[in-house]
Amino acid sequence: MTASAAAEGAPQRVEAGTSEWRLVLGRLRRKRLAMISLVIISVIYGAGILAPLLAPYPPTQTNLDRPVEGPSRDHLLGTDRLGRDELSRAMYSSRTTLIVTTAVVLSGGLVIGNTLGLLAGYRGGWVDTLIMRVGDVFSSLPSLVMLILINATLGPRVIGWTRWVEGHTPFDGLVASGFPSYMLVFSALSLFFWAGTARVIRSQVLQLRERDYIMAAESLGASPRRVILQHLLPNVSFLIILSLSATLGSIAGSEIVLTWFGVGVQPPAASFGAMLFEGSGTRTFQASPHLLLVPGVIVTLLLFAFALLGDALNDAIRGR
Repeated sequence: MTASAAAEGAPQRVEAGTSEWRLVLGRLRRKRLAMISLVIISVIYGAGILAPLLAPYPPTQTNLDRPVEGPSRDHLLGTDRLGRDELSRAMYSSRTTLIVTTAVVLSGGLVIGNTLGLLAGYRGGWVDTLIMRVGDVFSSLPSLVMLILINATLGPRVIGWTRWVEGHTPFDGLVASGFPSYMLVFSALSLFFWAGTARVIRSQVLQLRERDYIMAAESLGASPRRVILQHLLPNVSFLIILSLSATLGSIAGSEIVLTWFGVGVQPPAASFGAMLFEGSGTRTFQASPHLLLVPGVIVTLLLFAFALLGDALNDAIRGR
């Protein structure tokens, strides 16, 4: 194959990738469990997005005259110990999970994991070794324990830095809005969720960089940046989506667990972890089962939906 012929063949791979995407989506639409899972995720996260419009009460509005009430006409899913509406808190909790999950996927997966995976696979040598060894270190650590330690240790410092920013800039109300805990949670999660994506992308790039069309582009003087962005990135997009879809449930679950331990998203922000903690305990469940059932059912549905959708997407990409 000549260099010019190979260079002309490169765009065809992108077009083939586009048609392959259509095949994948067609296979995915034929999987009933995948569609049901997608509907569940869309409803839960859609309620979070529209919470300011749909929630019957503000999530922090208390009513000490009506604490720990069961479902009623005024409060469809009951109230908690402070008289806060459980339905409103659940909707805003899904909003919190959506914000954290999206931030971690964009920062840890797409930006860090994807970039380092492409760089390690294409450059090779000491660059590849360094990136992969750092990734191995993070992968070998007990992520949940490390996340708890990081958040517990750095939490007060981040709040202190945020107060300093409030005092020296026009940005007021950052601490009151829960901004420090958001930043800490998705920054800590990003540290532990980039390595898997980077490893998957790297393994595919190692194979692609030996293809004729890549070598032809290099022989024609294409810069490494152009080779990566125009020839490699379009052909690993499947793996990027597959890798990220496999981690969505883990990211959402990690945020909830961190908050349950008290080192995740902090009040006044609503979180499923906080709701689960408030409803935990045998006596609490016997007296007010809705405190645990409301967040528990939603979280279970969300995590199962992510798992089923990830498996279905994996099968669709592999042609099953």
